[in-house]
Amino acid sequence: MELSPNGRVQYQNIKDVSWDTSKRMISLEQEQIPIPMETFDQSINDDNGKTKAVDFVLAYVDNRNQSHMERRELFESELRDQGLELEYEQNRQLCFVKIHAPQEVLCRYCEILKIRMPIKQLPSENTVLHDSTDFLDDARSWFARLFSFVQLDPNKFPPREYQLAAEFSRDKDYLFDIQNENFFPTNVRAMVVDFILERQSEGIQTLLAQGVYCAAYPLHDGTYKERGSIRALLYEEWGATSKWLKLQPIDTIQEYFGVNFALYFAWLGFYTYMLIPASIAGLICFFYGLVTLSSNQLARDACDPDANNVIMCPQCDKTCDYWRLSETCLLTRVTHLFDNPATTIFAIFMSFWATLYLELWRRRSAELSYHWGLGEWDRTAEHPRPQYLAALSNSKILKIKEKVNTVTREKELHVSFWKVRVPATFFSFSVVLLLASVAVAAVFAVVLYRMSMITSNSLFGREVDSTSYKMFALPAIAAAINLVCILILNYVYDWLAVYLTEMEFLRTQTEFDDSLTLKIYLFQFINYYASIFYVAFLKGKFVGYPKKYNRILGYRQEECSPGGCLMELCIQLAIIMVGKQALYTAMEMIWPVLFKWWALFRIHTGLKQKDPIVSRSQWIRDFKLLEWGPRGLYDEYLEMIIQFGFITLFVVAFPLAPLFALANNVLEMRLDATKFLRHYRRPVPRRARDIGIWARILVALTRISVTTNAFIIAFSSNFIPRLVYMAAVSQNKTDTGFLNHSLAYFNTADFANGTGPLYSSFDNVTMCRYVEYRNPPDHTTLPYKRPTIYWHILAARLAFIVVFQNVVGVVTMAVQWCLSGIPRKLRDRIKREAFLTESLIITREAERARQRSRSRSNTLANVINNAVRKRTSTSHEDT
Repeated sequence: MELSPNGRVQYQNIKDVSWDTSKRMISLEQEQIPIPMETFDQSINDDNGKTKAVDFVLAYVDNRNQSHMERRELFESELRDQGLELEYEQNRQLCFVKIHAPQEVLCRYCEILKIRMPIKQLPSENTVLHDSTDFLDDARSWFARLFSFVQLDPNKFPPREYQLAAEFSRDKDYLFDIQNENFFPTNVRAMVVDFILERQSEGIQTLLAQGVYCAAYPLHDGTYKERGSIRALLYEEWGATSKWLKLQPIDTIQEYFGVNFALYFAWLGFYTYMLIPASIAGLICFFYGLVTLSSNQLARDACDPDANNVIMCPQCDKTCDYWRLSETCLLTRVTHLFDNPATTIFAIFMSFWATLYLELWRRRSAELSYHWGLGEWDRTAEHPRPQYLAALSNSKILKIKEKVNTVTREKELHVSFWKVRVPATFFSFSVVLLLASVAVAAVFAVVLYRMSMITSNSLFGREVDSTSYKMFALPAIAAAINLVCILILNYVYDWLAVYLTEMEFLRTQTEFDDSLTLKIYLFQFINYYASIFYVAFLKGKFVGYPKKYNRILGYRQEECSPGGCLMELCIQLAIIMVGKQALYTAMEMIWPVLFKWWALFRIHTGLKQKDPIVSRSQWIRDFKLLEWGPRGLYDEYLEMIIQFGFITLFVVAFPLAPLFALANNVLEMRLDATKFLRHYRRPVPRRARDIGIWARILVALTRISVTTNAFIIAFSSNFIPRLVYMAAVSQNKTDTGFLNHSLAYFNTADFANGTGPLYSSFDNVTMCRYVEYRNPPDHTTLPYKRPTIYWHILAARLAFIVVFQNVVGVVTMAVQWCLSGIPRKLRDRIKREAFLTESLIITREAERARQRSRSRSNTLANVINNAVRKRTSTSHEDT
């Protein structure tokens, strides 16, 4: 690789894909002459006179900025040096540069990018892969026939025919049908042009950021209403909510949007279908609680008339009054819907489900990667990011050195790992932890709000001052406040994460995306889940007792109801999860419409001049669409991963979470499809073998979920205390009397000074009850201390956690062992394809060798014959 006289990088060896930033010097000695637009008002035609398709479009506003004009002229001359053909069009001050990549450029860069292309197949060559069928294939066929109503219309989406593929090489161009005008599909052409645009002396992203150009995008193949276009077909058959039962046309999505988009929708669709058994299991758990509601002894004890005589201790100091146990009747009944014996089985099932889902998706991802020709694509051979190269070339502080790439064996510039990368990474993640502590502080503030509101009667009024209302309403209000804090902190943190990641000098786009994703997700994990972790594991666990409460900033800690904190955890989870999903879905549906209505309103009311640019051409129509952000599908992945955390980490508290997630995702797929097809420009296709670091995050969430669900069952529900009571305390081995057994006694004369109720509607209360396992005040030696049964229950809880984790661990290990690795048939297909491709190359090379030998023989024979004829004619002349 070397520089041309004008500073442009030239590839001498096609395998030389490194980028020497130290030589990125631009010569401005030649005079820059503006190109008049009128000169390029005709379309570019190919050799046959046909108008060539536009592969990419650059747009800019002609504001007569001399600096911008010079930079555009230099950039466009570099594009022409690379072999791209440019066509210009001007609409008033808005100018478009339409880019077409000729065949020679496509061949050259397909080789550089190591893109796998289909091999030309001769009729005499049989390259079909015949797979033996087995029982599972027959079962899948039967299953497909049973659910034929969800299958795609084969007339609209014909199955893709199998073709052998190989990395494109100009040395073996005889393998490929490059003369076919459709050999290079639109997604490949756009990817190649984008690669060229990014790697000029000034990359296109830099020019866009500095306003030299205002847009750069590939074109849609028509309007979303235009019959005959792939865009319209996808909009009608994939984006329509009426088609929510249909499978997704993944191959067509891959051809139109690229592999990265197709992988996202394939993953989302697979995840959504896997939610069906989880939703059914959650419904079974819920209906079991509903059916057994009348037989729930805890609810019967709380609703029994005798419970009206049980006086409970005040829930706050001074301003709170005593209350009756019967007020928790409704809460205890509702709690049984989620906290019942089926909950434990459901938790084990969900742990098994999560592992099964991940292993099946890993196999499905390997099949798709192979199907789309990326099975052998190595990320370690990925090209450096243009922003990384620019940062190295512009840095005056860092010591830049050259290092040999272990994959390409080319010298590349790099920064010191220990002196630069490690300190920068340490600093960036320290900032992440600092901001995560801010998120924890926000949750702590909401907790203090809840503590303070317990002492206030102004929210409900004395006439409705009921404990049951407070147990439902206060958690709901606090959860809504916490949701608002979550959304605000998200916007504050996002812009900072990109800056911190740029400081780490990450070489490839994959490394950059993974590091950025990890930073943002760590923050989002704490931001979304901190309040739920508080309710699940901290609330009501270290309260103390009426004589000696444990206080925070002078406030008493919140207590759980006699039925436990599981119902409040359910409320918190439902509001944050369902509220977030509903809000994001509404925004996706409403924002584009509101923007359109606002633009029309401004035009009709005269606040904005009518758009003078008529959308006659596709590049003008696409220019008016929304542009893609730099993070692409990141927000879509994040939304789904957060949801996955809700239905795995805390699903035992809200068994209906998979059902709500299923309903949301069915709508989410269609809304995302409509959004991308209708409101956004066509994205630049990217290659990807899988969903990247998101897969590792899913594995981590699955492992953490086993522990969280075990702790929720053990410490947030009454499951373990009831079992211990029935086994060690109850005479008839039932849970009759358990509620009374779980309430301790307190002598109201033992209230600390000033903490007792200032007023009371109860007369002569000498003894009240509270939720704890403590000795009564008349105990001979240890009043208000922990009794033996408390330690038995604690031991049982810890033993349950150990047993639960081991049982789930054995089940998940069995699943992983049975489904580990890629499918056997896929391995066989890969080997078979490699064999057929190698055989085909050997055959073609042998044919070429024979042709060359035959040609040389014919040439030699012609030479000899010509010499003989010449000598013969000379002899005749002599005679």
